[in-house]
Amino acid sequence: MKQYSAEFFGTFWLVLGGCGSAVLAAAFPNVGIGLLGVSLAFGLTVLTMAFAIGHISGCHLNPAVSIGLWAGGRFPAQKLLPYIVAQVLGAIVAGGVLYLIASGKADFNLAAGFASNGYGEHSPGGYSLTSALVTEIVMTMMFLIIILGSTDARAPQGLAPIAIGLGLTLIHLISIPVTNTSVNPARSLGVAIYVGDWALAQLWLFWVAPIIGAVLGAYVYKFISSEDAAN
Repeated sequence: MKQYSAEFFGTFWLVLGGCGSAVLAAAFPNVGIGLLGVSLAFGLTVLTMAFAIGHISGCHLNPAVSIGLWAGGRFPAQKLLPYIVAQVLGAIVAGGVLYLIASGKADFNLAAGFASNGYGEHSPGGYSLTSALVTEIVMTMMFLIIILGSTDARAPQGLAPIAIGLGLTLIHLISIPVTNTSVNPARSLGVAIYVGDWALAQLWLFWVAPIIGAVLGAYVYKFISSEDAAN
């Protein structure tokens, strides 16, 4: 239960910190943090939680990461469902807290998206479903390669949280204009459930694509890190 609780609070922090920065601070009059600030905020949530709870639960904070680690032989199958449930619950509670905060502003409007992920007319840059699908698969694949590589026993020890946090920052810098960046089904659900309508209708992509990408990343890392590949 301590591991599951750590995943709950870690995912809570990721959604509150990342989506919160997008909803509350990205376009704040005159001093908004913009896409760079939101990208950094998502990276910082993972970096801080990796140091805080990495030694307790591994700090997955993401169903796709848990599935990718399982596919890569780093995580037991029996813990997969409880981890995903804890992550989803943490994300939903964070979305609720963010809603309570954001709705205290007079002109708050859920129709603005509430940091939800989307494609087509709901993509920040108007990108198509195909663009969104490719982006989420490739970005999640690279995220898993970063995670598996930086936590490999052969990698420099103690630096994985920095690599993973900066990796997520870079992913957001690339892909916020395309999908608002998911690479995390729990993060997508945590805000979409409050928006409803189009956000829930498009949510399928932000579960399917990250999971496919995570599994691909696990197999790519298995291949490039094997002794046969090294030789």
